[in-house]
Amino acid sequence: MIDCSTLYVADRGQDAHDLHIIDKAGFDAWLHGLPAPARAAAGPQRFRGAASDFAILPGEGDRWTVAVGVADASALTPWCLAAAAERLPEGVYRMAGVGDPGPSALGWMLAQYRFDRYRSSPDPVRDRVLLTRQPSHAADMVRLAQATALVRDLVNTPAADMGPAELADAVEKVAKAAGAAFRVTGGDSLAQGYPMISAVGRAATPARAPRLIELEWGDPANPRIAIVGKGVCFDSGGLDIKPASGMLLMKKDMGGAAHALALAQLVMQARLPVRLHLLIPAVENAISADAFRPGDVLTSRAGLHVEIGNTDAEGRLVLADALTRAGEDKPALIVDFATLTGAARVALGPDLPALFANDDSLAAVFGAAAEGVADPLWRMPLWSGYADMLKSGIADINNAGESGFAGAVTAALFLQRFVPAGTPWAHLDTFAWRPAAKPGRPKGGEALGLRAAWEMLLRRFP
Repeated sequence: MIDCSTLYVADRGQDAHDLHIIDKAGFDAWLHGLPAPARAAAGPQRFRGAASDFAILPGEGDRWTVAVGVADASALTPWCLAAAAERLPEGVYRMAGVGDPGPSALGWMLAQYRFDRYRSSPDPVRDRVLLTRQPSHAADMVRLAQATALVRDLVNTPAADMGPAELADAVEKVAKAAGAAFRVTGGDSLAQGYPMISAVGRAATPARAPRLIELEWGDPANPRIAIVGKGVCFDSGGLDIKPASGMLLMKKDMGGAAHALALAQLVMQARLPVRLHLLIPAVENAISADAFRPGDVLTSRAGLHVEIGNTDAEGRLVLADALTRAGEDKPALIVDFATLTGAARVALGPDLPALFANDDSLAAVFGAAAEGVADPLWRMPLWSGYADMLKSGIADINNAGESGFAGAVTAALFLQRFVPAGTPWAHLDTFAWRPAAKPGRPKGGEALGLRAAWEMLLRRFP
């Protein structure tokens, strides 16, 4: 994993190249104020202050500076320096004339992220280091960048190397670093206590057997929060098998678990005043003679009987048992992350996680937090009128509606049945994947909604 702590460090007067932040509105004034050699150098590089452009300009002696174009020099964004950070020469850089890097430091660090685990000749590391006059800000931003990189690494890892056991190892590593309690429930204990997690994962080989992974941390006197993440390490669709095109990205179906683990890491590193409970139901939805079937009726941990309308709607089943367990300890808040429905992507595309919440004040804080940190999401309705779409003729509820309408809403309504009444709950249906590269955001696994959730927790539990 990338070590972001070396990329954004305290300014102690190190020798560094100055970064001049320019937008189109200020370009002419900036250009006319340059010494003649620098002004002459800007022209051939076609630098006009446009966002993501940059130019290297001569300074005194053998020194040189950099002009970086941004959309608005007075309002830096997380990604406004990312394109420059991807292409600048190795070295140390200092912002000139605009104070501190602020949120742009995140994109600076993440622009240097690489997933090269499977490359025999990875690209050589060329660190571009950014300086800050606020060491405490550096620590916060490094943790956030590191958490984002953790999500990317976990999601990018192929399913053969990121099964339920490896996902448990990743959680245990984070738990040990924070001194948190860690436990895994599997085998007969899982089948008896978490029957839907067990049923979904039972078709996998013994080496990839299902399990519930848990982590607990913090003072029990503090408000209890539960973070739940869907950990379907590969989803074939089960007996309702996906086509080849549908399986191609299914290594990312544990993206919810990756987000949940990264958020838990942020909570513990910042020592947020909460009692944290992380729950990750980890399974592979495989195909074998022992696979659960369409038409089966599963008994959930909550005691509700669930008719299986579609074995490819398995994520909500494992989440239901985990949400039930989370609610048993009466948390002040439950947040879950899941790559749950294609319907959410049809509605909102790859960049916008769908936010569902049973509490308007929680949704408002979440939305404001998302806007504040430029990590967008969109609230969707828990429209109770669609609950009839999940009716079963023989059981308490069906896991998939027959109509195909409102798939993201009905999935959220299914989950809501397993959240205790009166417990504030937010559900993020996230894609966890970037289909096309943008500056600082390569194609592949991505944290979408993580920073918004973290900011929400900071505001709710100051």
